[in-house]
Amino acid sequence: MVLELRDICKDYTRGKIVVPVLENINLTVEEGEYIAIMGPSGSGKTTLMNLIGCLDQPTSGKRILKGEDLDGVSDNRLADIRNRQIGFVFQNADLLPGLTALDNVALPLIYRGVRKKERRARAREMLELVGLEDRMDHKPNQLSGGQCQRVAIARAMVGNPSLLLADEPTGALDTKSGGQIMELFHHLNASGVTIIMITHAPEVASCAQKTYLIRDGRIDAGRSPARQEEGER
Repeated sequence: MVLELRDICKDYTRGKIVVPVLENINLTVEEGEYIAIMGPSGSGKTTLMNLIGCLDQPTSGKRILKGEDLDGVSDNRLADIRNRQIGFVFQNADLLPGLTALDNVALPLIYRGVRKKERRARAREMLELVGLEDRMDHKPNQLSGGQCQRVAIARAMVGNPSLLLADEPTGALDTKSGGQIMELFHHLNASGVTIIMITHAPEVASCAQKTYLIRDGRIDAGRSPARQEEGER
């Protein structure tokens, strides 16, 4: 088991008003699974992503990541978990403009104290994995949108995380580049990477092994692509 969410609730307070955003979310993700969480804007999927990624705390409920109960864990420990256990890919690649692709990918390893020679070797390996072995010395403004997203995926994978968490990874790309990125996610999963993808797009969600729908802060039971097609007919 990579991830387990038990009865997760998240409320926000606006003045004296309590606004429930997530209600009794239960989710388990096994090692090697590739799941999509799909929902419209305002459904709670970004809040759920932040909780899974240890970027926010639930109001109630339990989060268990790789067997570790995250309830009451210190901020320093959560930062360490984000660095070592979770790889993030966002809609915008969020690369540092002054760094080359190689240095952008190597960046997370600096915070682990990995020596320069080792982290650059690992970054080169990841850039080769995503097909950018000839773009390592290019800065973001010298790369296409799809290439920047590949660099972001390499950066997310450089620390060998337990979980790859992708939030609308093709949202800022054209159809061709988006298709190439989804093919890359498929290959990563085939190699054993556990992936959770947050999306509003059915065509993106259909690439996963299982899709969960989130609406009004509640999540349904996961459906395989075949079951999704049956439900749509």
